[in-house]
Amino acid sequence: MRKSLLVSLFALIVVAMAISACGQAATPTATMAAATTEAPMAAATTAAPVATATLAPGSVQVNAGGGTFPLPLYTQWTYAYQYVDPSVVINYQGIGSGAGKSGILDNTLDFAGSDSLLSDDQYTQGKDLQMYPTVASAVVITYNIKWAKPFATPAGAGTPTPTAPTAAPTLILDRQTLVDIYNAKVTMWNDPEILALNPSLADYLPAAKITVVHRSDGSGTTEIFTKALTAFSTDWTAGGAQSVEWPVDKAGNGIGGKGNQGVAAAIINTSNSLGYVELSYAVSNGMAMANLVNKAGKTVSPNAASIASDMSDFATAFDAKLTATIVDGAGDGSWPITGYTYFILHTTSMTDCVKASKIVEFIKWALTDPAAASVASKLGYAVLPTDVQTKVLSALGNVTCNGQPVQ
Repeated sequence: MRKSLLVSLFALIVVAMAISACGQAATPTATMAAATTEAPMAAATTAAPVATATLAPGSVQVNAGGGTFPLPLYTQWTYAYQYVDPSVVINYQGIGSGAGKSGILDNTLDFAGSDSLLSDDQYTQGKDLQMYPTVASAVVITYNIKWAKPFATPAGAGTPTPTAPTAAPTLILDRQTLVDIYNAKVTMWNDPEILALNPSLADYLPAAKITVVHRSDGSGTTEIFTKALTAFSTDWTAGGAQSVEWPVDKAGNGIGGKGNQGVAAAIINTSNSLGYVELSYAVSNGMAMANLVNKAGKTVSPNAASIASDMSDFATAFDAKLTATIVDGAGDGSWPITGYTYFILHTTSMTDCVKASKIVEFIKWALTDPAAASVASKLGYAVLPTDVQTKVLSALGNVTCNGQPVQ
């Protein structure tokens, strides 16, 4: 127990140092994001130090990849874990959930990360695949508006307070308007639907076309987002999946970005644009985020409390596969575009038992260690509820290698 406590405390110190080195989160800054819009997603897309490329004698290299939704967190986890267990180097590449699922199916990855759920056909093809939820987070709506006129200068001492706002108020959208924007029904920033939700911005929203940004690659973030749109309105008919046919592309006002990094870069570099990214990317890049009117009719902001509220709405939603779709919760405080992200692992067909053990040990550490939970919270992710964590740890106990339980 003393050894476990010391390891946990040491890992917490390491993680804290990594976060300090990276700023608010291990995501690209605006400059970095712009540089990676079209480049393949790799560990270099985060600012955290990476594990040494030279393996020590007897050490194990684990190759993993998948969703960029959890990439800031997984970068910090894998960096810290090399100090918890120096005999293993875990290399997680942010290649997108679709590529991650392909990699675990064709055995080019030792384990995958995905916010997109495996299909029945993929379960059949993979034969022994299991998804393990790790954390949840919010998909947020970010925007870059070139306002029609500047906001008022703050009043000085003794000067009457101006009636005009001194800074841009947070944009408010409701569920139907968001669907209408991605359906290319609402195409202008001064559309009556947007103005009705933002009367204080009536003189500031420009008569300019909205450039709508979406993912260009197979994406779990897209799956969460489009499942939310499907829940919001029957007007959304493109479906909820990792890739869809975007109506805004057909209308000529849509553009794609690769990875959450690429979408963030496109919004940052394009005036009068709007798009969706995982929360930590918006926070670390200082991007404006819209508030949403949720299913209960309440205006909510994306934060730890609204994510937790939504998770609570779906406390019993996990199925036998340990997966759950948790968009559009009914709670007053619930953020309506929330989702879990998962590790995907072969449960019976692994033949390198040392590597299998290292992978399972890492996942258990990520789910149970206070240092791992602390860095998740600081980056804006929500850890698993206790009952869900218990189910995941139980499922990990069923992993075998060459017919023997993985210790």
